[in-house]
Amino acid sequence: MNTALDGRTALVCGGSAGIGLACARELASLGATVVLASRDEKKLREALATLPRAAGQAHDVLPLDLSKPEEAARAVRTRFASAPAHIFINNTGGPPSGTMLDATAEQFSSAFQSLMLAGHLIVQALVPGMKGAQFGRIITIASTSVKQPIPNLGLSNALRAGVANWAKTLSQELAPHGITVNTILPGFVDTDRLGSLFSARASRSGRSPEEIRRETIAGIPAGRLGAPEEVGAAAAFLASPAAAYINGINLPVDGGRLGCL
Repeated sequence: MNTALDGRTALVCGGSAGIGLACARELASLGATVVLASRDEKKLREALATLPRAAGQAHDVLPLDLSKPEEAARAVRTRFASAPAHIFINNTGGPPSGTMLDATAEQFSSAFQSLMLAGHLIVQALVPGMKGAQFGRIITIASTSVKQPIPNLGLSNALRAGVANWAKTLSQELAPHGITVNTILPGFVDTDRLGSLFSARASRSGRSPEEIRRETIAGIPAGRLGAPEEVGAAAAFLASPAAAYINGINLPVDGGRLGCL
């Protein structure tokens, strides 16, 4: 099975920690040259030092603020003007928790900017290079909420479902150019983001974060939280030549949780 990514370049958003960094490490382990992107350049530099370089890759960083989509897209267009990015990991943190009914217009607008518009404008900047290379992989990290809304994550539920349909539409438009577009749906993965959600839920309910954690794990057939590396492995496979005929899918990586709903 050909999973080699030697000679390919990947742009990984949210690449300084968590699932983004796990994706970057897996891609680098397959030979890709990785450009890590997020807002915090110091954290990016620290993450950069952890990437595998077995193929002699010269990994790099690109500070980006996805809450400012047009600025982010300009920075991406400039960075890849002379050599394309073949792989784009479209990954960003979710909006604040809360009920759907309580979501404000300002919160909707802010979440739309970072979750939908930033990825769209970056794809517009990268696709010409992918078309020229006749190879492209656009992989969005979303959530199982695309298939089953998660209580008290109203904004995320609504917008991630929209992002999944955006990706599905792109998959049909770009397939003739050797570009695949897929979406990964992580379940409950052991990240700082999940820890903050547990804490927020605990605060509202008067219980401890550990109680919330145990309750969540009880609903997962695998009997544990996922690891970021497990999502990264799925992304790396979808980015590889072996996955060239896999296009337009929503791939749950959730320990079987969706299957029991």
